[in-house]
Amino acid sequence: MKIAFTMTEGKGDLDQVLHAFATAQEAKGTKVCGVVQVNTDREDCAMCDMDVMVMPQGPTIRISQNLGKDSRGCRLDVDALEKAVVEVEAQISEDADLLVINKFGKHEAGGRGFRNVIGQAIELGVPVVCGVNGMNRQAFEEFCGGEAQFIEADPQALEAWFTA
Repeated sequence: MKIAFTMTEGKGDLDQVLHAFATAQEAKGTKVCGVVQVNTDREDCAMCDMDVMVMPQGPTIRISQNLGKDSRGCRLDVDALEKAVVEVEAQISEDADLLVINKFGKHEAGGRGFRNVIGQAIELGVPVVCGVNGMNRQAFEEFCGGEAQFIEADPQALEAWFTA
């Protein structure tokens, strides 16, 4: 099993790191499956729009809901997230070289989201890289049975892990 995770402190930084890593690998001819997140700032709200780009060939799916400029609750559109999961499930196969998942989040920690896709990739022998936040790190490490390797949030560090 070859599985790694990475973390950052800054808002949106992890999304940029994973996007840069995944697209650089694609440019080198690596068959990358999974999702990377692209955030778009909004003028009418302090919160950004969150989209995931399904790799390798799309689509891009908006996973955030517009709950209004003063909202404080979770903006994740669970139905849209599950649509992205279905798209990735259709793409993952033995000929995939790498699975990138933007975030092992609350839904994955609870047994939903991309959890089964990650397990499928592991069964197929496809290396996996996941973004993880501090709230879900323990659940991720338990899911991986302590086998996941922490890699600094840097595209070059992730590439060194992947090519090793």
